Amino acid sequence: MASGNRQIYQVNSKLLATGNKLSLNSAMNFSKADLQKETTYKASRSGGKGGQNVNKVSSKVELLFSISNSLLFTDEEKELLNQKLQSRFNKDGLVQVICDEERSQYLNKEKAIERLTVLLTKALHKPKVRKATKVSKAAKAARLQSKKIQSTKKDSRKKGFGEGD
Repeated sequence: MASGNRQIYQVNSKLLATGNKLSLNSAMNFSKADLQKETTYKASRSGGKGGQNVNKVSSKVELLFSISNSLLFTDEEKELLNQKLQSRFNKDGLVQVICDEERSQYLNKEKAIERLTVLLTKALHKPKVRKATKVSKAAKAARLQSKKIQSTKKDSRKKGFGEGD
């Protein structure tokens, strides 16, 4: 589902994991570029590996995304996202994704936007409704037959028990 360099993420009932990318099929499409237009970033100094680089460069990225102000989603999708991502909201009501794994701010931004994309696609995924099925007559008969055989086996073991032979 890639057009040129842009990866388009589509949302619907069919979730297909392709490598480490998630692609979904539906009427509502959103791309990384669309998400980047609607997100805000905060950069700060990150702990961890990097030596002197850690103390000088702001490589930790905090991505903030407002679902309620987004133009990418319909009202129903916004309600679903608000319901499913409630634990990810900060005090301002924004979805917060933090990434400080890489030494480069650019790579951390890319990872954060990828995580947000996966988070949104999983939240919008509607699982397939299970259809109740009836057990066939043949399957019932086979089960009862096997129970009968097991029962006769156990009965045959009991007959000699208790008699002093």
